[in-house]
Amino acid sequence: MKVHYINILLFALPLNILVNNHKKQRTTQKIPSTRLLCECEVYAPANYDNDTQMKSVIDNFNKQTQQKFEEYDKRMQEKRKECKERCDKVSQKIILKDKLEKQMADKLTTLETKIDNEDIPTCVCEKSLADKTEKFCLNCGMNVGGGVTLSSGVLGRISEALISAWQPAAITAAKEAAEKAATALATKAGVREVISKINVWNIDFMYDKGFVDFSSVVSKLNFKCPTVLFQNAEKLLVNSCIPNETTRSTLPFCNTVKIEGPKLFKDFAEAGIAKYETEFALQKEALEATKVGAVKTGFESSISSINAAIIAIVVIILIMVIIYKILRYRRKKKMKKKLQYIKLLEE
Repeated sequence: MKVHYINILLFALPLNILVNNHKKQRTTQKIPSTRLLCECEVYAPANYDNDTQMKSVIDNFNKQTQQKFEEYDKRMQEKRKECKERCDKVSQKIILKDKLEKQMADKLTTLETKIDNEDIPTCVCEKSLADKTEKFCLNCGMNVGGGVTLSSGVLGRISEALISAWQPAAITAAKEAAEKAATALATKAGVREVISKINVWNIDFMYDKGFVDFSSVVSKLNFKCPTVLFQNAEKLLVNSCIPNETTRSTLPFCNTVKIEGPKLFKDFAEAGIAKYETEFALQKEALEATKVGAVKTGFESSISSINAAIIAIVVIILIMVIIYKILRYRRKKKMKKKLQYIKLLEE
């Protein structure tokens, strides 16, 4: 509860107003601050100098300040050095400029105002070996580079045209060679087949009187011809198939050959022809694949070798161009220096 007084119309009326205060009233007690004389002795000069903590603080402060001063001195020395170098460079430029101006002034004062054409000396400028080499390399880089570029393109096209024209002819020749080789192998196989058929037929008449082996009549030229084979066989039978003088009869083997000969040798020739055709087809396919593949491989290797040569030529061209660019840059640099020197002399 609190009591409030309000002055109304100069009359002091006591008003008792009940105020509901939910907050608890807290009163802070005043702590007396009393200092004793004994505490002041801690900060006495004698105690202050002898304190270990204060000594460490003082030492740290002294060390840090000393370090800061040393760093400051180093920075100042470096800055002084840089400033001195800049000043020296500027002073050297000024001295050089003054010297050139004095020399030009001296030379201009010594010149005469009237100069005839006869008074102008004619001199031949001798170029150094480096300048001559540089000029030669410049011309070489321009001429040889362009010539090699054109020649490499022309040679590449000519070689490609020659190879493209040579490839079909080479493939045709390879096929013809494969056909010839296949024909030879098939002929041998046909002859062997006819001889083997004759040997099989000989087994039934091997022990007959007047027996003749007809395998010797087969050759590369007649193994396909039954008529020629039969005629050659009859020639072999002339001596062995002689009729008996009394009975006028011939041997059974001779009669069998004369009666069954045309049909028999026709079967032999047909077997040889069938073997020839089969072997020819197999050998021709295999040999054509081998020989045509070899031709194509050679064509690809020749193209790769031509490409390698062209690449080498291009690399040489690039090297020449690089050398040309370097020499041209050096020449421009020299001319720039000369122009700067002339401008400096004019100033």
